Amino acid sequence: MALKEISSNKCFEGFQKVFEHDSTELKCKMRFGIYLPPKAESGKCPVIYWLSGLTCTEQNFITKAAFHQAASEHGLIIVAPDTSPRGCNIDGEEESWDFGTGAGFYVNATQDPWKTNYRMYSYIVDETVSAFAPICNPIQCPWGQKAFTGYLGSDTSKWEEYDATNLVKNYSGSKLDVLIDQGKDDQFLAAGQLLPDNFIAACTERNIPVVFRLQEGYDHSYFFITTFISDHIKHHAKYLQA
Repeated sequence: MALKEISSNKCFEGFQKVFEHDSTELKCKMRFGIYLPPKAESGKCPVIYWLSGLTCTEQNFITKAAFHQAASEHGLIIVAPDTSPRGCNIDGEEESWDFGTGAGFYVNATQDPWKTNYRMYSYIVDETVSAFAPICNPIQCPWGQKAFTGYLGSDTSKWEEYDATNLVKNYSGSKLDVLIDQGKDDQFLAAGQLLPDNFIAACTERNIPVVFRLQEGYDHSYFFITTFISDHIKHHAKYLQA
């Protein structure tokens, strides 16, 4: 895969870069951000993949989340991919903010006209072990039902492999340690889009440790993420550097 460097900025003695490449999975040009801490100049470093939410590009996290100092101190590479294919000229991909462009939902679409390009699951390595205000149970919320119907079809059994709550109910892999921060004043929490209680109940049933922190007064913005991002970097570092 040939990479074209789009930008490079020094930050906390490391470098925040953006690259463009031709994706064989998505059949279009894609961009991703990557922060290289100073330690990366002399040796290998662990990697965290940050998966942004609806409407985001690779730019949102790298310009708003203020994660660079913690990543530099812990010697962690942070990769921030885009959230969907871009410029595929599919009818309807620009019609809605919560479906199509900027809303790939990290699934491999099986329905026309999306299945050729919208293969974000295969494009992304699945390593998510902490989260900010996640859509915990998409099968049961309007956002998820809209996206899964469009990308995967009406057979709801095909949706289950992309639903965190359903996945944790059947999880039998290595030990997990899940950290979730959720703003108490998040408008999408009140609207029933996020459903963290369902995920927590499933984890409890399976004896999977989960720390859920409901943060008083915080909403769904990057101001919330910026406040607690250092805790999440430390959470990853204690395992990646073990």
